[in-house]
Amino acid sequence: MSYPPYSGGFGYPSSGAASNLPYPPAVPGSGAGGYPSSTAPYPPGAAGSNFGYPYASGPGYPPQSGVPSAAYPPQPAYPPHSAPGFSTSAAGFALPGGGFPSQAPSGYPAAPTGYPAAPSGYPAAPSGYPAAPSGYPAAPSGYPAAPSGYPAAPGGYPAAPGGYPAMPAAPGYPSSTGAYSAHPGFSASQGGYPAAPPSAAGYPVGQHPQPQAGYGTSGYPAQGYPSAQQPGGAPPMGMSGYAQQQSAGYNTQSGTVPQQQQQMYRPKEQGTIKPYSPFNGQADAELLRKAMKGFGTDEKAIVDVLTRRTNAQRQKIVLDFKTMYGKDLIKELKSELSGRFEDIVLALLLKSSDYDAMCLHKAIEGLGTDEGALIEILCTRSNKQILDIKQAYKTLFRRDLEKDILGDTSGHFGRLLVSMTVGNRDENSNVDVARAQADAKALHAAGEKKWGTDESKFNSILAAQSIAQLQRVFDEYQKLSGHTIERAISSEMSGDLKQGMTTIVKVVRNSAAYFAEQLYTSMKGLGTNDRQLVRVIVTRCEVDMVQIKQEFQRNYGKTLESFIADDTSGDYKKILLALVSGN
Repeated sequence: MSYPPYSGGFGYPSSGAASNLPYPPAVPGSGAGGYPSSTAPYPPGAAGSNFGYPYASGPGYPPQSGVPSAAYPPQPAYPPHSAPGFSTSAAGFALPGGGFPSQAPSGYPAAPTGYPAAPSGYPAAPSGYPAAPSGYPAAPSGYPAAPSGYPAAPGGYPAAPGGYPAMPAAPGYPSSTGAYSAHPGFSASQGGYPAAPPSAAGYPVGQHPQPQAGYGTSGYPAQGYPSAQQPGGAPPMGMSGYAQQQSAGYNTQSGTVPQQQQQMYRPKEQGTIKPYSPFNGQADAELLRKAMKGFGTDEKAIVDVLTRRTNAQRQKIVLDFKTMYGKDLIKELKSELSGRFEDIVLALLLKSSDYDAMCLHKAIEGLGTDEGALIEILCTRSNKQILDIKQAYKTLFRRDLEKDILGDTSGHFGRLLVSMTVGNRDENSNVDVARAQADAKALHAAGEKKWGTDESKFNSILAAQSIAQLQRVFDEYQKLSGHTIERAISSEMSGDLKQGMTTIVKVVRNSAAYFAEQLYTSMKGLGTNDRQLVRVIVTRCEVDMVQIKQEFQRNYGKTLESFIADDTSGDYKKILLALVSGN
């Protein structure tokens, strides 16, 4: 039997200099010490009865060195001190002649406070008698847990459905405080339960932290675009609409990742513009008509209505306006407004697919091509969004988007954009680890290990595979080559093709950081790229503007709002800030 180690705070005294102190302390004024000072037998019995034991006037229990052994006479019901399982002496203790009882094959059940109940009815101290520093060696078979205790788990740890408070040295495991009985194989001097193996702080073994809001449990990457998997196994943010994978924790080095595990790490995106409630499209239509009626225009009323409604609610306002007044709201506002303020107001009133289609048409039409706009839109939208954009483009301009792109671009860059317009990227959230390893080798062989570059191999992988699968491919590539896929693309490609493929990688790594970069480049330096600034804010304010703002401040040291305030003015500034701040 083993007892918890003596901590020096209470219990009977240890041997040595303090051995003459009685326990418990004497009652003030009584002049006597020990526990308790009485000549009467205990438990109570008939006069002259041998049942129980007489209390000695000396120190408490057990006797200390130098104390007559007569203080605790052996009991008739106990076997001699040579019984197996108990030592007749321990460091600092001289055992009485009768010794302590040996353990029965099944052991003595531990009392709720931790002391085994002796047949003669030894009472347990209110808080249990802590063992002396050296303790008694554990009996071969130990004592079973008390009825209120916790049974031993197969691995030696207590099964804790409700959980025990964590020990400082071994988070996630119960501490051995109070009077829990020791488990077989662990002596009392070890402090109760053994230390747990390394584990995530605060979580029991076999459990995992649940995903928090935002990007994983490891936070955002310090530089915006991580080159490998994130700490803690949580992957970086990917393209909107795609399920994200846990970068670590695959069951094997080949095969697929379990679907249940994939569901834990879906991205959490938050827009700043949320549905307005209570919403009344007719009332809003009337407010906008009053804002345009008479001399002048009430720009503040326009800003207040349009920046506090979602795109779907704005479409209802447009419909109700035409129903109520027989006029087209977009044409009415166009006649009242001008400049960049007009551009963003009209952008807010268009369907998302129509607005993207118009941006693509502006990027292609006329002299020159805005390759940045083509890349930003085509390389960041989901399959459904791409198909809706193609249909809107055909409806608005009676032209085929793919043909217009081929007519305005060429070479591998043109092929990459055409691949994007197909809208056929794999959106299965399963990750095939073996395939990722093979694709990483194929990319390495097509670039760094080859004289020249096989751009088609890069295109076939980057344009077709799911975001989750690409995350794994990039991780495997870094393991294989010792550096990031971004570095390989930068060294092997150039111009628009390099920008297009790098954009895909950035969106796979962290789409919020990519759009934060787009906003920063639209305002840095002299002048402002207002088309790019408006396009990003209008298309992302309902998707992930909260995360974009966080990435902006993290990577550029200033808030997005402060950048906009310094770079714009008037009603144009007010409506931009309203969309970024949110409703």
